[in-house]
Amino acid sequence: MQFGIGFDIHPLVPGRKLVLAGIEIPFERGLDGWSDADVLTHAVIDALLGATAMGDIGMHFPPGNPDYKNASSLKLLAEIKDKLAAKGWEINNIDTTVIAEKPRLREYIDGMREQLHRTLGIKISQVSVKASTANQVGALGKEEAIAALAIASVQKAK
Repeated sequence: MQFGIGFDIHPLVPGRKLVLAGIEIPFERGLDGWSDADVLTHAVIDALLGATAMGDIGMHFPPGNPDYKNASSLKLLAEIKDKLAAKGWEINNIDTTVIAEKPRLREYIDGMREQLHRTLGIKISQVSVKASTANQVGALGKEEAIAALAIASVQKAK
């Protein structure tokens, strides 16, 4: 069994949708980035890539590449799942935390878990999504950004 850690952070800006694990969350600002800027899914991608020593999200989906402009991060995650499977890896579990002062995310957690489990083809019991605040500290606490952490465990398929 191998483990990987992922982290992502994007600034909140007006005029963008807020998307976390493929769920559009009503909010007056969204995350700025080349794709849909889904920090939660990006952290999961990096955790999976780290667990399998296959690089990072930027190596697979370079910012500035027009193929990924406003791309759904769930589609990118599905591509990574396929790359892992092609190398003989299976996913044991994913544990994540989104760090956001606002909006409150409790009512969206089940939907986020559902999207991740479907995209990865694993049981919902293998996917954890939690939300936390930064207790008004730093850019996260001042509602300037949202961040996410993820850990993944994988093993070679039997």
